[in-house]
Amino acid sequence: MANIKEHTSFNWVGSEQSFVDQPDIQQIGPVTIGRFGGNSTAGQTKNEDGCLVWVNAEEDWEFTVLLDAHQTAESAELVIAEINRLEPSINEALKLPEKQAFSQLSEILLASFDSESFKRACKEVQGETAVLCTARKGKFLWWLSVGDCLLYLFHPELEALGEMQQNHRSFYEWIGKVNTFDLPVPCYSIGTKELRKGANHILLTTDGLVECPNTDFSQPLEVAKPFKAGSNIEGVQALLEEIKEKNVRDSTTILSWMIEVESESTRPGNEPK
Repeated sequence: MANIKEHTSFNWVGSEQSFVDQPDIQQIGPVTIGRFGGNSTAGQTKNEDGCLVWVNAEEDWEFTVLLDAHQTAESAELVIAEINRLEPSINEALKLPEKQAFSQLSEILLASFDSESFKRACKEVQGETAVLCTARKGKFLWWLSVGDCLLYLFHPELEALGEMQQNHRSFYEWIGKVNTFDLPVPCYSIGTKELRKGANHILLTTDGLVECPNTDFSQPLEVAKPFKAGSNIEGVQALLEEIKEKNVRDSTTILSWMIEVESESTRPGNEPK
């Protein structure tokens, strides 16, 4: 059996490499990362997305950050640098049982984003970024969302009831020069979700995917469809190929992975045994 690294990490910002006209796929542990900078024929010249993925197979967790900046990628670079600085604290938090882990994770990230030193640094950058952080530990998914990146959880039982998107796209929220943490009351959302028994598909995307012209990716089931026919990597590849073909201008970054849950999940109390 192949040796699995206990902890695998990856981070990237579009200012390093834009992937304009050039879809790219990377695999970090179970997480497939798909990047496409948009089409130059549609007028695209740069990529201001970013992402970070940490995987710890031994402790059974993944931690991800997805960023969609505008004007420049400086705000995405700043957030990635700050989260990398917090890596020891985040690793310690994720060693704890799920409930305490997520509680500590919220405290660590919110205290950092709300700190005077970080807010001062934000004032120095050009532009601002949407930020979506997730942690999956055991059979639970946690997230912190600032702005309009999207988080989906696909599972047959949830799909049957029309539940797929877990966060809501929240407009006029960012971290950077314009900063939600400068408000008298910072605006963001935090959520947790129990994964269902069986195969759970977690997918994060920037809005280039759902706003691509001449596609139906604004419908979550259309985003899930390519994964029904092939592997996780093939599904991400199919999404990127379609938006390239449809001449999307905006950049798209996708993080996608599958988690198998063996234990029973919550059922209604009046369900027949």
